Amino acid sequence: MTRDALKQRVCEAIRARRSDIEAIAANIFSEPELGYKEQKTSAKVKKIFEEMGQTCETGWAITGVKTRMKGARSLKTVALLGELDAIVCREHPHADPATGAAHCCGHHIQIANMLAVAWAFKDAGIMNELDGDVVFFAVPAEEYVEIDYRSKLREAGTIRYLGGKQQLIAEGAFDDVDMAMQMHAHPTANPAGYYNIGASSNGFIGKLITYRGRAAHAAGSPDKGINALNAAMLGVMGVNAIRERFREKDYVRFHPIINAGGDLVNVIPDYVTMESYTRAASVEALAACNKDINRALRAGADAVGATCEIKDLPGYLPLRPDETLRGVLRANAEAVFGAQNVGISEHNAGSTEMGDVSHIMPVVHPWVGCVKGVLHGADFELDNTDAAFEKSPEVLAMTIIDLLCDNAALAQSICSSFKPVLTRESYCRFLDDIAAGKDL
Repeated sequence: MTRDALKQRVCEAIRARRSDIEAIAANIFSEPELGYKEQKTSAKVKKIFEEMGQTCETGWAITGVKTRMKGARSLKTVALLGELDAIVCREHPHADPATGAAHCCGHHIQIANMLAVAWAFKDAGIMNELDGDVVFFAVPAEEYVEIDYRSKLREAGTIRYLGGKQQLIAEGAFDDVDMAMQMHAHPTANPAGYYNIGASSNGFIGKLITYRGRAAHAAGSPDKGINALNAAMLGVMGVNAIRERFREKDYVRFHPIINAGGDLVNVIPDYVTMESYTRAASVEALAACNKDINRALRAGADAVGATCEIKDLPGYLPLRPDETLRGVLRANAEAVFGAQNVGISEHNAGSTEMGDVSHIMPVVHPWVGCVKGVLHGADFELDNTDAAFEKSPEVLAMTIIDLLCDNAALAQSICSSFKPVLTRESYCRFLDDIAAGKDL
């Protein structure tokens, strides 16, 4: 069967499954779960894989579900990923009232895309026409949230790293994969939908910051106290004072929150905790700017006689999309969305642990314009089901066919040209050095 015939068959299969694709997206949307807690979502994915007749591997990074469709020959393996977790957005109209979790990250669309391609490849019966395997992998905990909770999991030995794909790399879940793909929903005003083939993005270091002072009566004897809240505010102002040193090309971001800022209004706060990220576009910029930020934070404590403890946690690495793989994706996106509705944005200051995977193997991470509102915001809403549940999975499926047809020649060429920055072992050492407080 020709490549074009394979693509036509799988696209027809996606369209035939349209109601199933929308139904699973709605089902997942209705029960959002936070990272490393996605038991219901994981079970839903597993059930669908098993209904396809697939054997599942479960328990990867607690909730991950992985299945493999084998080709006529297993020359290369392409993984299509879908993220299980939601974000916290208590004001979203569909947020879980107990946890505040909501799928205003669009991960329910992502899981639906992964399952759409899996259904289509199975229904169309095309795997025996391909010379490689496809791994469909529902992965946990992309959103780097609930740092205290995940740190406790780490201390208990349940996980090694806070991000889902980080944990999966450490567990060896990608050892039998040669390249990886996933899509992500994004807001657009284009009624036809828009396909962004995926720019580079920032990496970051997670931070837990604790200021300690001395309690005293806030009105009667403030001279006896040391105000930890003042120390924290001075620390943040210190970071603001050095922002002029951050180069535009490094896309540096520092955005703290205060978790505890005092207990009683008439007591000098003696204990303040904060969380933040230091984000930047390269590992080198991360190292330099994080060092400067830590110095400024500690200076706030020094100014008032408090102490400042900073715990740096391994965050995500900058995303490095593979140029050749992105070119294959673009050609298929233009065929489906129209060339006028396909492009690429500038560097993204946000972060994803797909960046970690990109240091080990070729990856692509497109953004599909199919929603309105603000990403992670209370007004985030799906508004283009054709782009989300038909066009987007068609592009992914067609790209996989291109990669694995004809002796998987294209996949083999991309893998041969790719120069990994890290192996699984050196990657884990790198993250462990950050956690140990070593200079990068």
